[in-house]
Amino acid sequence: MAEDKKPKQGQINIELDQETAQGIYSNLAIINHSQSEFVVDFVSIMPGVPKSKVKSRIVLTPQHAKRFLKAMHDNVARFEKQHGEIKDYQQPPMPINFGPTGEA
Repeated sequence: MAEDKKPKQGQINIELDQETAQGIYSNLAIINHSQSEFVVDFVSIMPGVPKSKVKSRIVLTPQHAKRFLKAMHDNVARFEKQHGEIKDYQQPPMPINFGPTGEA
């Protein structure tokens, strides 16, 4: 019986604990990259609150970033096919004080 519960060859058994399953709300993603990695910081900005914190940071290799981009594109296309076009409302640029600033 235990044999049936083992992942088959080439499959990965992924666990999702209850806290992680709750997710973290984000309405801003800040993306930076270097030659070897992409860094995506997810932030939740609330109206009238002048300061926000990074809620989650994901670091990806360039190859994984490209796969993630394709997966997001495919998922957005499927969503729009089922629910209609997602409106992209223009928002005024928001000044972001993020990390240390260069000084001479």
